[in-house]
Amino acid sequence: MIKVSSFNKEVEQAGQKRFGPDVLLPAFLFICLLWLVFWLDANSSFKYYKLGIFPRSFFGLLGILFSPLIHGSLGHLGNNTLPILVLGTGLFYFYPQKAYRVVLYAWLGSGLLVWLFARPSYHIGASGLIYALAGFILLSGILRRQPNLMALSFLVIFLYGSLVWGVLPIDEQVSHEAHLSGGLVGFALAIVYRHVGPQRKSYSWEREEGANKPLPAPQEKEEWKKYYSEQKNIQYHYKPRDKSSKS
Repeated sequence: MIKVSSFNKEVEQAGQKRFGPDVLLPAFLFICLLWLVFWLDANSSFKYYKLGIFPRSFFGLLGILFSPLIHGSLGHLGNNTLPILVLGTGLFYFYPQKAYRVVLYAWLGSGLLVWLFARPSYHIGASGLIYALAGFILLSGILRRQPNLMALSFLVIFLYGSLVWGVLPIDEQVSHEAHLSGGLVGFALAIVYRHVGPQRKSYSWEREEGANKPLPAPQEKEEWKKYYSEQKNIQYHYKPRDKSSKS
């Protein structure tokens, strides 16, 4: 069992944040914003769904900015609340340097794909963003093979493994296009930022792969040569064999 204190020390050395309010705050504030928008929508004569993404229409471009904030029902919003909290917290905990950038690209990228390729209907909800974060965290852990990220990836599979069905056109009322777009964008971002964030530890035997490489060819004009191995921090002194000597 890992102690919290040692775990926090380890993640700090990897450039991560300590788990605390600043990690939870971004996802929590975003959830509060979603519920506020839903309340305003329910108490307004203007139908907010018209600010969603309507593919290949000029006015529908506004939906790329506003659609993740709008939900069609209480159940729709409720189903998205917990995933946003879990995935958002994981993102800001493990990737504090790139978290906001990942969210921005996931938000705009998934929305743009929906606008380009989805059915001609209003597409609303934060599901596309959720799929993008899930895809990013899942593939990031696999690519890095870092234990903590792998554990988070398996947690995503365990909690949201059923998300895979969301990319299929099973329910006409569900925007499977937004789900698929979000997942693709999340995978793409995981590949782009695969070298950012915590990485798997490298061991000494892996760093010594080049230790047995042959020594460089000596130059004839120098009598004594020196070869320095960075892996072992050892200097080798040797005398080149005279070509005129008998074998």
